[in-house]
Amino acid sequence: MPHDARTGPDPSQLHPLAEHPRVTFLRNLDLPPNVEVGAYSYYDDPAGPGAFLDNILYHFAFLGDRLVIGRFCAIAAGTRFLMNGGNHRLDAPSTYPFAIFGGAWATAPTGKFPNRGDTVIGNDVWLGYESTVLPGVTVGDGAVVAAKSVVSADVPPYAIVAGNPARVVRMRFSDADIAHLLRIAWWDWDADRITAHLGAIGDGDVDALEAATSA
Repeated sequence: MPHDARTGPDPSQLHPLAEHPRVTFLRNLDLPPNVEVGAYSYYDDPAGPGAFLDNILYHFAFLGDRLVIGRFCAIAAGTRFLMNGGNHRLDAPSTYPFAIFGGAWATAPTGKFPNRGDTVIGNDVWLGYESTVLPGVTVGDGAVVAAKSVVSADVPPYAIVAGNPARVVRMRFSDADIAHLLRIAWWDWDADRITAHLGAIGDGDVDALEAATSA
C-alpha cells in the first residue's frame, strides 16, 4: 500500500530527511539477525548509518544475545552498545581469552564467560551523544540517557539518568502519570491516530494524552 504523506514520514525510508542523510531510520538498515529495531527509531551521525552498526561492539551470533530497540527512539551520534562478547571471566587467575586465538591455545579451558542476556531499549527512549549501554541492560520506555553516560544497570521507565555509572537524576513524571503513559503506550498506535493527536503527544500533558485515548 502506498504511503500517505499526511500521516507523517514514510517508516520504510532509510533517510527520512532528504536534505540530511546523516539521519537514518534504523529498521531499514541491513541489520544482523540478532539486532531488532522498531519503526521510526532513528540514528543521527555525520559518519552515516554504518556508524550505528560499527558501534554495536562484541556482538557475536554464537552467544545468542540480542540488541532490541523499540519504536520512536532517538539515538545520538557515537552511542555505543557493548554486548556480551566483550565480557571476560573474573573467577580465574587471568582474564585473558586464550582460546579465541586458536593454535595451541584453542583447547585452553574457557569455563563459562559472563552473559547478562539481551540488551533492550524501550520505546520513545532518547540516548544522548556518545552514551554507552553495557550488556544485558534494559532501558525503560520514555527514559532519557544523558550525553556520555555509561548505563550499567536497568533504567526505569521515564527516568533521566546521567554519569558513569549512570544514576537517576530525576523522574520525568509522577508515578501515577508514568503508569498512565505506560498503559496508553501511544507508540503502538497507528500512524493516523498518532498524527491526529500530535498536539497531545508532542506538546501536551498526560491528561491531554489520556483524553486522546478516548477520542
